[in-house]
Amino acid sequence: MDVVCRGGGGITIVAVHGIQGTRASWQALTEALGEQVRWVLPNLRGRAQAFRGHGSDDYSLEAFAAEIAKVITCYVTTPRYVLAGWSMGVSVTLATMDLLRKQGVPLPQALILMSGSPVLQQTSWFHATEHGALLEEITAREQRLGLRDAADRDAVAWTWQSISRSDQRSLLPEMDLPVLIVHGSDDEDSPYAHAQLLEQGLPQARLCTIEHAMHSILTQNTARVADEMRAFLSDIPTLRSSHEK
Repeated sequence: MDVVCRGGGGITIVAVHGIQGTRASWQALTEALGEQVRWVLPNLRGRAQAFRGHGSDDYSLEAFAAEIAKVITCYVTTPRYVLAGWSMGVSVTLATMDLLRKQGVPLPQALILMSGSPVLQQTSWFHATEHGALLEEITAREQRLGLRDAADRDAVAWTWQSISRSDQRSLLPEMDLPVLIVHGSDDEDSPYAHAQLLEQGLPQARLCTIEHAMHSILTQNTARVADEMRAFLSDIPTLRSSHEK
């Protein structure tokens, strides 16, 4: 596994990046929250020094979820932890929650879901189906989002081919824990209506809308995201006691 831990705060956040990014996507936010949080930052397969697959079968949501479950086992040392995802990281987070529940292991105290969707089959991150044309779209989106240390383009293509027809809405009612949803009103990749689907499906969800914000809220709206996270985490008693130590 390719995992880095940063910070020494009482709250641990396992943060999952998007389809084309790496843990570098979280850097601005980790700096904004400083020492308030202990960050566990994995690179998913096909990124940086992580495992490389050989086709779409290696890049399913189930495969990503199994990796995050292993990260939690190996790197989370407290029951007071939060699972966070941005973009595709939301889909991976939902899949991980489903896996953890089935395994009967301790669940996180809360979720933070940003710029994501519970129904990827209704998004249009990419349109091409032929591998070469898909790689061209991947290159263009990588540049548009200004991603640092972007994922291998073949890995992105195989990931999209594997996950693009997923629908996780049936999982949402089972996730009865505090959830913060942060979404830009003008998100060009995960429509705002998908944030509303998350809010409607999750029993304890709170939707924070950043007006006029687009998809890249981690870097373009860092201060606002950090403020919303601080307020959310301080409202959860089991986390607040740790945070105040």
